[in-house]
Amino acid sequence: MAQPIVFFDIAGPDELALGRFYSSVFGWELDDTGQFGIPVATPIKGAIRKDPTEQRIYVGVPDVSACLSLIEQSGGTIDVPRFEVPGVVVLGLFRDPAGNPMGLVEMHGASVRIP
Repeated sequence: MAQPIVFFDIAGPDELALGRFYSSVFGWELDDTGQFGIPVATPIKGAIRKDPTEQRIYVGVPDVSACLSLIEQSGGTIDVPRFEVPGVVVLGLFRDPAGNPMGLVEMHGASVRIP
């Protein structure tokens, strides 16, 4: 059996500001210890790429464009606006207020394939 991912963290110089960002954009509520529990797609997909070293967490949202707008309003920046890999997936790439690279996947139900 493959070993599961059991935890991830998102780092930055102002953990309270990052907590507010992720709460306002994705509804992730931090507890008193600064941790949060979020739903995940199972099995979670991953990829190995031949690109410059960088990690991204991709969050499933109903509307990539609307979420990117909220991200900008909440202090994040857009790396790549909404784009489609035809027949595969709709994506958007952004950075949180600390500069962490993240991604969005447009989800319209169980038929969406995550690359």
